[in-house]
Amino acid sequence: MKLITEDLIRKRSEHNEGIIGTLEELSLHQEDIEKIEHINNWCKKLQILYLQANQISKIENLNKLKELQYLNLAINNIEKIENLERCESLEKLDLTLNFIGDLWSVKTLKQNIHLRELYLTGNPCSYFKGYRDYVIIHLTQLTSLDGMEIMRSERIRARQNLSVVEESIAECQEKYKIFREEQKIRIKKNETSHFTDEKFWQTVTENSPETRVEIAKRQKKGEKENDGEPTGKTKRIIKLFDVDGRPLNMNQAKLDFTFSDEDPEMFILDIAVYKYLDTSLIDVDLQPTYVKITIKNKIFQMVLPEEVQVEQSTALRSQTTGHLVLKLIKLNYKVLLKKKQDGPEPVTNSDTKVKKKGHEYLEVTRKGNDMNFSNIVENEGKYHEMCTDNLEVPMLEYA
Repeated sequence: MKLITEDLIRKRSEHNEGIIGTLEELSLHQEDIEKIEHINNWCKKLQILYLQANQISKIENLNKLKELQYLNLAINNIEKIENLERCESLEKLDLTLNFIGDLWSVKTLKQNIHLRELYLTGNPCSYFKGYRDYVIIHLTQLTSLDGMEIMRSERIRARQNLSVVEESIAECQEKYKIFREEQKIRIKKNETSHFTDEKFWQTVTENSPETRVEIAKRQKKGEKENDGEPTGKTKRIIKLFDVDGRPLNMNQAKLDFTFSDEDPEMFILDIAVYKYLDTSLIDVDLQPTYVKITIKNKIFQMVLPEEVQVEQSTALRSQTTGHLVLKLIKLNYKVLLKKKQDGPEPVTNSDTKVKKKGHEYLEVTRKGNDMNFSNIVENEGKYHEMCTDNLEVPMLEYA
């Protein structure tokens, strides 16, 4: 079970600079949350709240969210609609793929006068005979149910059949109540539970809040086992460095990327990080000769063609594409730029390409030591000859 903590909310509110008091949108989906708590008091300005794909069994602790307009509770374990009367601004409610069998609880939404869209697809109540007519009759403020527009003629026809619809729903409610009691008993005995009355249930099912919780526990247990010692299978060893300590290229995350070295000042590395991945799951480790990026425990490592300035380089996340863009300032570019500003005109050699006066340096490469001493003796005569030719004062002659 995962609790809703202040740290969790702050981590999900990066777009609001971590300030939760004025937060208007919050996403806490796929967090294995079992209970709604604290949001009621910490985030009173919320307008949009995503809580889908958790293990929530009850709608509660949302009564202070007066500005809440959209609530997403899809794919949870909710069996009853309740405690939303005080969410005065609620316009859209998504309860897709829950276990709501109590269709009478829909009446609690009458006080939400601004409610326009309701989603109950995949709930047991959506299989009840007369389900759509019943919701349309009692929630007159709705304009759409399960993504389908409610027509005026449809509403009139439903009201004309009110007594028939009420009787049908009452019968289905009683059948479902019996089914749930039997289902709970069978689950305790580890037996398969299903409804066999095809006129009511239409499809055989083993789904229940209890089985969904059990599946989540098994998945979590399997993840813990995979994180522990390997059983039977040998784990692949990831090598980031060779025996000499030199870094190796690695793309364990299998992400698309582009690397540009056309700019004489910097390298540009663009990594196609998943668009909706939280930035807190990305760690960048930049070294002079390589860059290592950890994305959800998967490693991307790249060896750079030449050294870079770690302090001057930047790593930014695109707010539109989600891509991670690294601008790596070349070390040799800084050295050459400083030499051009402070020193005399540079001498053109095999390692340096220079344009005419008034132009920028095109390229500087640096291999090993800055000076080559291998031919110092061999060129001594030529050097002496060059010096003597350029002297203005004649050399002294010895008697």
